[in-house]
This record gives sequence, C-alpha cells and structure tokens, in this order.
Amino acid sequence: MHVLISGAGIAGLASALELGTRGHDVTVVEYGRHFRLEGTPIDIRGDAIEAVDRMGLLERIHDLRLRMSESSRFVDDDGTPVGRVPIAEISDSDDIEILRADLVRVLADALPASVTIRFGDSIQTVTDHGDDVRVRFDSGRTGRYDLVIGADGQHSAVRDLVFGPERNYVRHLGVYFALADLPGEEWSDGVNSIYNVPDRLAGIFRYGGRTVAVFQFRSGPLDYDHHDLDAQKRILFDAFADYRSWKIPRLLDAVRAAPEFFFDAASQIHLPSWHRGRVVLVGDAGYCPAFLSGRGTSLALTGAHFLAAELEACGNDHTAAFERYEARLRPHVTFAQEIVDLGRDHLLPATWDAIAARNERLRAASTHVR
Repeated sequence: MHVLISGAGIAGLASALELGTRGHDVTVVEYGRHFRLEGTPIDIRGDAIEAVDRMGLLERIHDLRLRMSESSRFVDDDGTPVGRVPIAEISDSDDIEILRADLVRVLADALPASVTIRFGDSIQTVTDHGDDVRVRFDSGRTGRYDLVIGADGQHSAVRDLVFGPERNYVRHLGVYFALADLPGEEWSDGVNSIYNVPDRLAGIFRYGGRTVAVFQFRSGPLDYDHHDLDAQKRILFDAFADYRSWKIPRLLDAVRAAPEFFFDAASQIHLPSWHRGRVVLVGDAGYCPAFLSGRGTSLALTGAHFLAAELEACGNDHTAAFERYEARLRPHVTFAQEIVDLGRDHLLPATWDAIAARNERLRAASTHVR
C-alpha cells in the first residue's frame, strides 16, 4: 500500500519504520524544516520495550540509556536538596530513559529505502473517496494514498481536518510546561534540581551534554499562537513574575535570551474512535495522555507497532485492522490518562504549606540526600 504519514516525530517515524519494513511505500510529510530533537529525556515502558525489540532497535536503545531520574532532587530556597523525585511510584526498573534526540535518530537511521521524508510541507486538505484518499499539500502538491496516518502530535492538523476541531476532544489538565537551553557550565553541579513555589516549579536539568531550564505552572486554558515564540515567553514571565527566590530570576533571564523555546499545555485528547474511513491516528494526535503521565512516547511506539501488525494480520483490510488496533491499545491509553493526577499533585503543590509538608515527607524518607 501507499501510505502517507503526517508528522516526523516519534509516532510518525515509528509508524514509517513498522510499515516500511513490511513492504509498504511510505511518505512522511513534516511541517518543520528538520527533525525536532529538543525536549527532556523520555521513557520507554511496558509493551513499548517489546515494540522496539521487534523493530530490532532494543540493543541500540539500551546503549543510549540514561539514568537521569536517579539524580533528580527537590531543593529548598538556598538549593539544599530535600529529597529525591520518587520516580519509582510511577515507573518500573525495566523502563528505559533516553534522550528524545537519540530516539529520533535511532528511528530515522533504521528507516528502509521505501520511506521518503519530505520536510517543510504539511497537509492542507484530505478527501476520502472510499477506494483511496486524495490529499492536497500546502506546497501545492497533490497525492493519492491508500491510507493516511495522522501522527502529527497533540495539535494534529489531520485530526482537525478529518475529525473536527481540537476543542471538541481536548481535556486541559490545568498545567503548562516550558523548556529552554541554558548556556555555559555554571548552571549545573551534577544534580538535577527542582524548586517549587505555589502551583509552580522551576528546574535545572543536565543531560546529553546540555543544560536546560524547565518550568511548569498551573493555569486554566490560555489562548495563544502556537507559533509565536515571544507570546509564549511572555506567558511564562507573567506566571513567575511575583517570585524572586532560588534561581528563578536568572532562569527567566536565560529564557528571554534563548533562541529556541518549547511551550505547551498538559492536555489529553479523548476521541471516541481513532479512525475514520482510510484515515487513522497514532500517538498524541489520537490519544495524548499528557507529559505528566510519562507514557506518551511508549504509547506512540506501541500504537505504531500494533497498527502495522494488525494491518499485516488482516491482509491490509484497513477497516478490520483499525478496529483491532484500537481494541488492543485502548486499555493502555485509558491507564495512562488516568494516572496524571498523581504526578501533577506531587510536582506542583498548591500552597506553601503543601510544599513544606511534601518536603518533610521526603526528608523523613531519606536520612541522607546527596
């Protein structure tokens, strides 16, 4: 089959690899001019480990494994560690932590010759004719495909075109997340630090030779342009304007000067079905669990594997395959979407008293924090 995939992120690349190695002719179209490599380390968990093993990538991924979470600490006003971030509550010892950039490169390097990636273009219209799907691109190109896969993230263009606007399916979790590179070596002493003020956190993380500032804050839905960098920075500055403790002012100054900046909401996508006709969604486009769950990457990898496996098992009967794909994956998505409150409440206590109480619990749990 001739398959079009929208999005060259982890879900899109995994889908292209799974389908390409099964003999399909795959085109990936990506809005950006290059792969998006920025982002904090991500986790591969549960069935996703089996998925990358079946892709033949597990050994390479193990070679790139990080142990960043083991050195992550909450700190107080003067930077003194008060306790480890209790990752074990929501993870397993078999989980694999890896840089997003490394996983993207591993997937991209493994793509077979039957996969073509076209950067700097995106889908403008999708018309399902029953026997095929006709697509027009922003570049003016047109194409006919047997299947179209929307793997273009939480703000999926394919989902908007085929299933309706995002507002019909999004569940905002009341948290925003920001990330920016920090220049120089003076920011990190080898310990990844998280500092809280009510409803907010600021952190410094070092991994893969990079040091980054991480921010989270609670807020209701905000209306902003997802492509307007300055507008997103202003939202962050406003959220932390009243706080001068720890390193917050210096971190905000660094963000102000940073040429690259990532900002988004912690939101979930809830769809009654992830497929319509010859169009199907994979990853955050269909079932974003929010970064608070720590399972978005795993769902993207597992979803790509399940979809390709079911198409193969069903002899490319897309109708039956899409139904089976959804039936297999839905329990995993439901679980991931239900656990987000645990991470949110622990990372973002709502009051100074709640912060103090959490810190006391962490101190009590550890007689010595390095």
